[in-house]
Amino acid sequence: MANTCIDSLILKLYDVDAVKFGEYKLKSGMMTPIYIDLRVMVSHPALMNQVSSLMYQRVEEEGLQFDSVCGVPYTALPIATIICSGHELPMLIRRKEAKDYGTKRMVEGLYREGDTCLIIEDTVTSGSSILETSEVLNKEGLKVTDAIVLVDREQGAAAMLASRGIRLYPIISMSKLLNVLLAAERIDTQTAQSVRKFIMENTFRSKEENGNGVPATKKPCVENLELSYADRAKLPNIHPQASKLLKLMEEKRSNLCVSADVTSSEELLQLADSVGPKICVLKTHVDILEDFTADFSQKLQELAQKHNFLIFEDRKFADIGNTVKHQYQGGLYQISSWSHIVNAHAVPGPGVVKGLSAVGKSLGRGCLLIAQMSSQGSLATGEYTKAVLKMAEEQSDFVIGFICGSKLSNRPEFIHMTPGVQMQAGGDVLGQQYTTPEEVIHSKASDIIIVGRGVLEAPDWLKAAESYRKTGWDAYTKRLGQSGQ
Repeated sequence: MANTCIDSLILKLYDVDAVKFGEYKLKSGMMTPIYIDLRVMVSHPALMNQVSSLMYQRVEEEGLQFDSVCGVPYTALPIATIICSGHELPMLIRRKEAKDYGTKRMVEGLYREGDTCLIIEDTVTSGSSILETSEVLNKEGLKVTDAIVLVDREQGAAAMLASRGIRLYPIISMSKLLNVLLAAERIDTQTAQSVRKFIMENTFRSKEENGNGVPATKKPCVENLELSYADRAKLPNIHPQASKLLKLMEEKRSNLCVSADVTSSEELLQLADSVGPKICVLKTHVDILEDFTADFSQKLQELAQKHNFLIFEDRKFADIGNTVKHQYQGGLYQISSWSHIVNAHAVPGPGVVKGLSAVGKSLGRGCLLIAQMSSQGSLATGEYTKAVLKMAEEQSDFVIGFICGSKLSNRPEFIHMTPGVQMQAGGDVLGQQYTTPEEVIHSKASDIIIVGRGVLEAPDWLKAAESYRKTGWDAYTKRLGQSGQ
């Protein structure tokens, strides 16, 4: 592919304002000195044709083999359409969410199980958008081995996708884009340096680097890519509440959630104040309190702010949308006014999340779906768990993760929280099954351990919480291949 063609394209993208410099806020909340908005290309047909031609030229140069093409919704859809129309290639359309009528399919078009699909994308940062589309296609029996992208921000997408068996082929790299614009005096040296510094400091790295300090993104094959909590917090498509949680987990070096299963408001506040410095989340069962008041919820919020932890009301909503909406917003407890996170069963269907979202989304709240339970004989297994995963993917603007026994989703934006954790595995007479922090975090790759009686029944709450915090964090750093502290 001739450099002159790429140089010309970069200048045209700048001239139509598809590449902007300044201070821009990404979906993740992160501020960036460069913003790439390729949606404007739809108003420039000659530019669209040039982009599509260069992307298909790369496909031919690499000799890629595939049965169909799928553009990541939404910006890449017109690019994929032009490529397929111009070269008479079968195209598939991935829906963001399934229809609630007709075939209810997530992938439209004709295909056979085992077919290989080439993914087309406009720009990548971490690679999560391509991964999401790949996972939807995989569930339909399709294989994804390659993806073509117009602009690679060079922030770790190649490594992320390589770890999932997907090769990334970019047309324009961030380095190339900056060099061309600098040479053409569209930007100055200070601007280019600012962007390069940002990219270097915000690259999603794998858990291993070579002896020269070169990120594993440069290796031809990366296995078991593991993003840190801090890296995941910066993902472009992550829910703000999930991002906040992951950031504070990194800051406090804690993946411990203490379950405050007490019946006295005073005791709960004492517990929160005691273990607050050691936890990332405090889980409550507000309906077992014998003396709940609005004053209590205000004091709990103050403690959460003082010690930097989130409040998770373990309400387990399980009714129709209209009912849970009122349960969440009103009644005696007014949960939405003070709880950062709630959870729900998937039994009622997607309406339960929509009802909660109608209240919590505007407040910046998040919801966990109960995919598995730690009680013996739980029915939350198999097809039910699969349905929960699908529901979460379709409503990820409010769902931030799962209550589960182990990691269920490869999407790094989702948080996995596991209950029933104690230092010694076992169970109680009522069917509660206990798993160790090491097994939950290291072996089962969950993110957060939920500990109740292991702390509550200890003679020193703070000492017990510190023990679980350290054990959980050590298991996490071991998983990353680092040394814990």
